[in-house]
Amino acid sequence: MKRLISHFKIQNGEKTMLSRKSLPLLAVCSVLAPLILALLVPGPVTVIILGVWGAAAATAGVEMTRRHAEKENAAMRRALEETANTAFNHHRHDWMNDLQVLYGYIRMGKHDKSAEYVERIKERAVQDSRISKLGIPALIFYLHSFRVNSHSLRLEVSVEDQLQLGAVMSPEDGESLALAVRDTVQAYQCGVGRSSWGEVRSLNLYFGMDQGDVIVRFEGSDLPADSEMLMQVRARLENQSLRMEQLPSGQTFQIRVPCQT
Repeated sequence: MKRLISHFKIQNGEKTMLSRKSLPLLAVCSVLAPLILALLVPGPVTVIILGVWGAAAATAGVEMTRRHAEKENAAMRRALEETANTAFNHHRHDWMNDLQVLYGYIRMGKHDKSAEYVERIKERAVQDSRISKLGIPALIFYLHSFRVNSHSLRLEVSVEDQLQLGAVMSPEDGESLALAVRDTVQAYQCGVGRSSWGEVRSLNLYFGMDQGDVIVRFEGSDLPADSEMLMQVRARLENQSLRMEQLPSGQTFQIRVPCQT
């Protein structure tokens, strides 16, 4: 839960963090008035006033910071719960559509179509299960909720069988990978411009292993190789153990992460 909340904070910006930092500063600034009084009218009474005022300001600052943190965490939890509930309803809606299509094939006696459709449902369920077992909460949540938050891009995710990233990566690398995946997908969304009316672009993601490293491969027909956002993602990864590689196809990229030994 804490990792997911921190992931939500990154997505929503740092404004709340700045406002939290300003609270103790305001409390300290409030001490200036009695301090100036003590300098202008020195004496034991003003010293006592300054001490009492300072203690009260410090207590008030701590209390304000605590209350603000509680409100911020509560807001993040509500946002997380709302997104999770929306994602659940979206998946439920998809399943209901699948059942209606399948029921239609059965009523029309199209058994070959029914079997084919069941296989499609089965494959999607297998991939959803593999995503849920990746072992990085922020990444799992992002992939499962993507269909709810994006209507202009279809994300096709495939995961190598038995892959559990949490078992071969450090928590720090896991968080970095989740952010890198999110930022790369966003670079693709923003870098190719608007799609034509009714068109839904697709991006294929593959999670697997290669020569002892974890790889995440991004493949799309118009993936922006010179996208400024994509270059920013690559620059950020240079200071970490992750690295982004462009494959010979020119429009396929992958992020490579060394496994823990």
